[in-house]
Amino acid sequence: MVKLTEVEDEHFNQQKPAPSKNDALLVSDDEEDYTDTESEISNDEDAELDTESLLDRVSALKDMIPPSARRTVTSSVSSLTSFTKASLSFSGKALWVISTSAFLIGVPWALAYAEEEQYIQMEREQGMIKGANEMLAPGSEPEQKEAQPTL
Repeated sequence: MVKLTEVEDEHFNQQKPAPSKNDALLVSDDEEDYTDTESEISNDEDAELDTESLLDRVSALKDMIPPSARRTVTSSVSSLTSFTKASLSFSGKALWVISTSAFLIGVPWALAYAEEEQYIQMEREQGMIKGANEMLAPGSEPEQKEAQPTL
């Protein structure tokens, strides 16, 4: 069972000057005007402001914005976030498909192309060697191709 007790605030226990006949407050020259800023509460608030973080201050501002505007902003941010997540997910999957396809198709093609280039280079080298042999032995006749019969 919960037991409630009343706690009186110091602010309300301070003695206010008594009103006069015409409900006007009498203030003498040596007394200051009664103000709320001289209480202990305002000193406590200053200490709380020093320990308050920027996030706490920004979250306290949410009461200034009407609920309909907050819903609009929240739904806009939510849809933008979901769109960004979906596009990043799609981009990642597309990049995976492209890269694996490049490896599966591109690597064998590059190896075959390199092998073909080796064959072409070997033929050039053989042609150069043959040309060099002909230059070294100028008296020898080059091999003649067989004559093809004419029709």
